[in-house]
Amino acid sequence: MRRRRLGGPSSGGVGSSGGNMLRFYTDDAPGIKISPTVVLVLSLCFIGFVTALHVFGKLYRSKLVPPGAQ
Repeated sequence: MRRRRLGGPSSGGVGSSGGNMLRFYTDDAPGIKISPTVVLVLSLCFIGFVTALHVFGKLYRSKLVPPGAQ
């Protein structure tokens, strides 16, 4: 494991972390290559699906329970 260099303004700061983030979007990064837009769309679809299941579950349960039997 490499150790961080403690030094002046040339070795740290905001600029050094940007290079590490850009490595995730290069061809030599391991894993599946998915654009951020695809991740956003899939996340919104998942949230919508869970919300729909919640609403359908509430509607289904309200039809099973007779009125006034709670």
